[in-house]
This record gives sequence, structure tokens and C-alpha cells, in this order.
Amino acid sequence: MKLYYTNERYANPLICPTSDVGHLRVFMYAKCMPSRKITFAPGEYYHLCNRGLDGRLIASTDREYARLLFLIVFLQSTRAYSHPSREVSDFIKTGKFLDVAEEQLIASERTVSLVCFCIMKNHFHLLVREEIDDGISWYLQRIENAYTRYFNLSHERRGHLFQGPFRAVHIETNDQLLYTSAYIHRNPREIKKWKDREHLYQWSSLSDYIATKSRWPSLLCQEPIMSQFDNGQDYKNYVSSSIAKLSPEELNELNLSNIGGWTF
Repeated sequence: MKLYYTNERYANPLICPTSDVGHLRVFMYAKCMPSRKITFAPGEYYHLCNRGLDGRLIASTDREYARLLFLIVFLQSTRAYSHPSREVSDFIKTGKFLDVAEEQLIASERTVSLVCFCIMKNHFHLLVREEIDDGISWYLQRIENAYTRYFNLSHERRGHLFQGPFRAVHIETNDQLLYTSAYIHRNPREIKKWKDREHLYQWSSLSDYIATKSRWPSLLCQEPIMSQFDNGQDYKNYVSSSIAKLSPEELNELNLSNIGGWTF
């Protein structure tokens, strides 16, 4: 199993074969040969992420988080939106963007299927399935370009917001799929306020996985993950028990201090 980034500057780790630690499946990281451009294929799953240029913040207010969330959720199709600011305002007030009928239209024209996501203050993570050729490239280009225009206008700045091309990992096994979902959903634990309360973090899809009803039932493709669990609580327990995103101190307590990962 190999991990390829979309740019040579990210020629860092690759995911090696898993090893068992008790009942945990651990994805270990190591140095890899020079990166090459990843090839996306319809029907395949990918872990995507990007961060702010030089680690800068990409979101610091609810409106900025909601704007990026809107783009991530609703740009899964090629449909255009003329009033995203209104949709964002509605979300901040009501917790909802569009009506069910609009969601179903988007779902019927998907270029990618969004499985899970998490937006942090200086980076984001997505787990998606490509549905058509070049779907992922088109999806990320639209998200990053649209959000950068919005952010630059709001902050009276110019230039790039994100640190180069997005990173991408091809998900090759079911274990990797489940682990990646936990890795993404455990990101908020890096913030003291949200440690062990990740399920309450509204800028992540974890709450949609454990709730009785998702906020976007037509637009969040939960079946690949949830078909393997009895219910939302069962999945929550899986995420809570995962070693993904543990601190060096916590890993050391488990005698796993040699395991690393992305520094996002």
C-alpha cells in the first residue's frame, strides 16, 4: 500500500501494511520514495485534505466555518448557487441549508460522494468517493477557489489561502476506510474544549453519524461506514476507542510512541 501526494513538496509518509495492537488496527507511517501525481478512479475512496498557507487560519468565525461547510456539502454536483450568503445565514440561524428537494437534486447529479468531513481552524479533512472521471479534482478546485475568493474579499487580502495542491490518499482496504473515518472524526480532540466531546463539534460529520437523523440525509454517504455498525452509538464507541489522533504522551502510554502520521 502506498500513499501518493499531488505535489513533490509533500513527499513524506506512506501508509504501510497494518499491524495489530490488541484489537486495534494501526496504520503505521514511514518514509517513501518521491511522490507522483495520484490517479483518481470512479468508485474508489480517497482521503483528501489541505491546510492554510504557512499554517494560517482558514476559518475563525461561525460564518467562515459555515461558508466552507456549505461548499463542501453542496458542491458535490455541478449545480451553481447564486446566493450562498443567504444559505449560510440560514444555517447559522436554523442549522439547515437547503430543503430536501434541493438536496435530492444535488444527490442525483453527484461528481463525488461525501462520506465524512471535519473542518478545523487551519485545515480540513474529507473522505469521498469519486463518481465520475475528474470528479474529485473538479470538486476540490471549486471548493478552494470559491472559499478563497470569499475569504480574501472578507479580509481585504489577495493571493493563495491554501498551501498548494491538496493531499490525497487512496483508500485500498476496508480497515483503512474505517480507520480514516475515525481519524477525521477525532480531529477536534486536538482542541482541549472538544477532547472526548468530538460528537458535539458541529463542523464535523460525526454528529450526523451518531444522531437519529443526519443533517443532510441525501448528501452524506454514510452507508459504506454505518453498514458495518449496529447503530450510531456503536460507531461512536469505535471512534472513541480508536488510537487515531492520540497525543505522543497517550501513544507512549500504549507503547506506540513510534507511530506517527500527518501533522494536520
